[in-house]
Amino acid sequence: MEKFIYLFRGGENHAYNATDSETAAKNMEAWMSWMQSLQQKGILAGGDPLQPTGMQVNGTGKVVTDGPFSESKEIVGGYLIVNAKDINEAVEISKGCPIFNENGKVEIRPIQKMEM
Repeated sequence: MEKFIYLFRGGENHAYNATDSETAAKNMEAWMSWMQSLQQKGILAGGDPLQPTGMQVNGTGKVVTDGPFSESKEIVGGYLIVNAKDINEAVEISKGCPIFNENGKVEIRPIQKMEM
């Protein structure tokens, strides 16, 4: 098995941007259910939601700026690390993600093994 990271971008009903708390609660319930099913199948290796704020350190001058993003719809709202046999299986697993119900997207990247 290989490890892959899912980076979640966008979405209309995150806990921090939903205008209706009932919608946000239903969305959170869908996420928890999906992640529990991944965990029960031995697919979920880790992950967390991210706060919508942050800082960036840029370039050789190490210039510090507010915000890790340039466009709010491109905010990385969280990540999961999953186990899959290959990237095609990781893509198929991601299709169950609730973010698609709220017009978001999932970036799927293989995690490179580093020898130390």
